[in-house]
Amino acid sequence: GNVAHIACFNTTSLERSLSVLLGIPIYGCDPSLVYLGTKSGSRRVFMQAGVTTPPGAENLGSYDDMVHALAGLKEMYPQLKKAVIKLNDGFSGDGNAVFRYPENLSGKLMHDWIDCNLCDVLKPVATDLSTDLFMEKFVLMEGIAEAFVEGDIKASPSVQCRINPLGEVDVISTHDQVLTGDTGQIFVGAYFPADEAYRSEISAQSKAIAEILKKEGVLGRFSIDFISVKENDAWKHYAIEINLRKGGTTHPFLMLQFLTNGNYNENKGVFETPNGQELYYYASDNVQSEAYKGLTPKDLIDIAMFHGLHFDGSTHKGVMFHMIGALSQFGKMGMVCIGSSREEAYSYYTKTIAVLDAETAG
Repeated sequence: GNVAHIACFNTTSLERSLSVLLGIPIYGCDPSLVYLGTKSGSRRVFMQAGVTTPPGAENLGSYDDMVHALAGLKEMYPQLKKAVIKLNDGFSGDGNAVFRYPENLSGKLMHDWIDCNLCDVLKPVATDLSTDLFMEKFVLMEGIAEAFVEGDIKASPSVQCRINPLGEVDVISTHDQVLTGDTGQIFVGAYFPADEAYRSEISAQSKAIAEILKKEGVLGRFSIDFISVKENDAWKHYAIEINLRKGGTTHPFLMLQFLTNGNYNENKGVFETPNGQELYYYASDNVQSEAYKGLTPKDLIDIAMFHGLHFDGSTHKGVMFHMIGALSQFGKMGMVCIGSSREEAYSYYTKTIAVLDAETAG
């Protein structure tokens, strides 16, 4: 008979019901395991896997829990300047709020100060979220308190993994996420693969995490986010979150695979075409400008072709666009810029933005 399965970005109880009604299996994570992908569940899995995660406390559900956790963190780490409160189901940094500790207080005085001042000092990352609303969401969703990882040289790599129905665990890609915002917590784009200095380390840590998830019954694609800090020429990695779904890096990687017929070499940590060419990309699904409104998809392709920016199948380099249906109405689209080094890939991105800005100016 015909063999079919359902693949979706996110698997909820609705997709599970559809799967049962149709008698077709879902290649994805059972929604009953959703806790493992929350901030609290992620921290538990990291500890089980023996992977470093920032100091903190999980499964907090009330104002008092928050106060105790923040005071306790400062007690254990007197040098700590900031902490982050995260909603269990926050997305792309929007469920986070940053807390700054006052100076020269400790013990009960610190606890009491936090109890009195928490709402005034806590700053949600999402600009449209008031502190009061954040607190309401926290009580509904629960969450964690975590030390803010300090460092002059910081990176935000992520590792994409897959557990197939045979129980095999694969690392399918690594990325360096590009984050912006005042506290550097809003995702704007990603480089593939992650920096050579640490991609094998985070891949090994992710495999250990994936083995724990496999025992819990997780299936399909998921990603693990890290914060990495360079100190004395060595990188230290903190696992911060598991995303039990396809993420913003899934689509660009699949585009690269289909366009070039190449494969990710897990041992080397690089992507290779059949003739051995190594490829890199910079991808963003958040290219947006008011000036781009009114551009049709055809205009966009014409501009790219005219300036020689479009993807060339013979050299395996250039720019591919996606989500271009949102361009004329919202001035927004996605781009995957492919080159033979990170620098070349990013230069395609900056060139394309410069060309689009010039074409739409005035």
